[in-house]
Amino acid sequence: MSNDPTQQEHHGYTPEKPPAISSLEALAHVVDYSLMSTLNRDPEATSDGNDHDPRQVFSGHYVPVRPTPLENPEYVAHGRALFRELGFDERLARSDAFIRLFSGDLSVVPETMSRVGWACGYALSIYGTEFDRQCPFQTGNGYGDGRAISVLEVVTRGKRWEMQLKGAGRTPYCRGADGRAVLRSSVREFLAQEHMHALGVPTSRSLSLYVSKTETVDRPWYSEGSEAMNPDILVREPVAISTRVAPSFIRVGQLELFSRRARKQAHPGAKEELEALVLHLIEREYAEDVDRDAGLGEQILALAHAFRDRLTSLVADWIRVGYCQGNFNSDNCAAGGFTLDYGPFGFCEVFDLYFQPWTGGGRHFCFSNQPAAAERNFRTFCTTLRPLVDDAPEAIAQLDAIEGDFAKIMGEKLERMWARKLGLASVNAELFVELQTLMTTTPVDYTLFFRELSAVPDSIEPLTKSFYADLGASNTPASEDTQATEERWSEWLTKWRGLIGVDDDTQSATELARRRDEISKAMKRVNPKYTLREWFLVPAYQQAAAGDYSAIRELQEVMTQPYAEQSKAIEEKYYRLKPSSLFHVGGVSHYSCSS
Repeated sequence: MSNDPTQQEHHGYTPEKPPAISSLEALAHVVDYSLMSTLNRDPEATSDGNDHDPRQVFSGHYVPVRPTPLENPEYVAHGRALFRELGFDERLARSDAFIRLFSGDLSVVPETMSRVGWACGYALSIYGTEFDRQCPFQTGNGYGDGRAISVLEVVTRGKRWEMQLKGAGRTPYCRGADGRAVLRSSVREFLAQEHMHALGVPTSRSLSLYVSKTETVDRPWYSEGSEAMNPDILVREPVAISTRVAPSFIRVGQLELFSRRARKQAHPGAKEELEALVLHLIEREYAEDVDRDAGLGEQILALAHAFRDRLTSLVADWIRVGYCQGNFNSDNCAAGGFTLDYGPFGFCEVFDLYFQPWTGGGRHFCFSNQPAAAERNFRTFCTTLRPLVDDAPEAIAQLDAIEGDFAKIMGEKLERMWARKLGLASVNAELFVELQTLMTTTPVDYTLFFRELSAVPDSIEPLTKSFYADLGASNTPASEDTQATEERWSEWLTKWRGLIGVDDDTQSATELARRRDEISKAMKRVNPKYTLREWFLVPAYQQAAAGDYSAIRELQEVMTQPYAEQSKAIEEKYYRLKPSSLFHVGGVSHYSCSS
């Protein structure tokens, strides 16, 4: 064989993968700082990043900030799948230098890397309505990354990833808070991000989780067994830093801030800053969707179209897996179209169209209203782009049309999603309405029901594993209401089996068995067996606070294989109904945003 590498490739030779990144020196070779090198720094910022007191930020895309390191950091967990994707040696996660870097100590990085990170500002719209009065200055110039500090971008294996520390101390946007995150909330976000990725839902990712062995903060939380809606005690909790990773952390609210400034002519360069941020977003998130050689107007329209596609697909996926974002404001909506900010999130257990885990969320951000909330965020997104095409009436009209079709596109994707969950080619409206009624009146566990249905049962008996209400034991007389409900379930199941074609008398038994198997496999690919329930998380973070991280690691293992049939012991522990004793308990069935 020739020694020429190009000739070797023609003969089926595959070049070896580069060695895994196993040190900060190796990491330095793939580091890049595109945001800081291409966008504007706040002109009032310090160059050394010692900028930790609340203040107004009037211009610039970012503020250089030096993270506040954890005291005595200790390893808790790392994202094993993400490490493999990045080409990181897994041993790196437990190395002293890596722990120090990703617990906020940038003094350890090689000279070629920056020893300051950056925080960004954004505006706030709640369900499409602009707000600025929550800003301590009543201007909106104080909103932003109050405790999230990005520390680097890496380009590895053909992808760019931004790495952001959550809980890394105060920034100018901290609004008087301490800039820390507690272990409890950090565990939730760390596990949720990798679980959502394994579910096939676009999301930010989890790189690492470190906890301080000595540093604590006081947070309002719930006393043991409390059914209060809001926290009723102060709890001293360990401080932690989780590192989340994404192609970028640009939010709709971030674009919105610069658009408001352009609209109000807040400073001479406001419109130019908006344009620069939008083009940076395209470069970071939409390079394959937008022709960078096209005019600005064409790029804006292509961006709006692509974001609409991603956002509608994202929300359909949320509904598919039973996820509720809880607080889907514009500042919690990633402009890249993925799930961001796991604060008051939750997975629907008892099926409830109005499921809302966050006590401050209201129905506008409840489970079934997420498509409407997404539409409001998309409307805000389109509004942010208008100043860049305000001199082109045709582009404005096309942008309006893209915005106007959101509900139609969202509806189509939801229909396709429900069809896949039910194993159908298309949704039968009558069947679907009856199912929602039955799931509400019985009631059922959302995840368990669809997983049991995915086995294509012959009777409703297997489905009762998902029922929170007893349909009546076979050896006792059932009430008329119970009998009627059972009959309705049986009728629904018979109709559903007919629609999926597993009761077709014209087919042979072999053909019917094959079809049943195909449908079952397809349904199990979209209906997970395991979801990250809050009552799984509570003991995990409680044990972790005492220094035992085994439950976190077990949950990580289980929840990164959510569609798999796992061991009998795992099934008995994690594939079951929520215990009745945990209903209405604060911190389990509902919780505040305190973290």
